[in-house]
Amino acid sequence: MQFALIARDRAEPGTLDRRLAARQEHMEGIRRGKADGSIIDGGALLDAEGRMAGSVILCEFPDRAALDAYLASEPYRREAVWGDVEILEFRRIDWAALTAPPVA
Repeated sequence: MQFALIARDRAEPGTLDRRLAARQEHMEGIRRGKADGSIIDGGALLDAEGRMAGSVILCEFPDRAALDAYLASEPYRREAVWGDVEILEFRRIDWAALTAPPVA
C-alpha cells in the first residue's frame, strides 16, 4: 500500500532544536527506506521564511500496521518534533505506462 505522510512540526519552543538534533538519525532511516523501497520520495515542509516546519513522505508498506511500526521508530515522532501527522492512502502513477507510445 502506498501512503502520503504529511507531518507538521509542533508549534512550540525547542521544536527546531529537537529537529536538528534528530535529523541525522532521521535521514539515516530515510536512506535505509529508499534503499529497501519503503520510501518513495519526500522532503521538508517550509514555513513562510523558508525554515523547516514539517515533512512530506511518500512511502510504500505492505499494510497500515507496517507503516505504524515505521512511525513508532521514526526519530522525529519519538523526539516530539512532529505534532499532527496526516496519513493518506494513494496510488502512485505508473510512469512507464503513462509515457509509453500509444499502441496503433
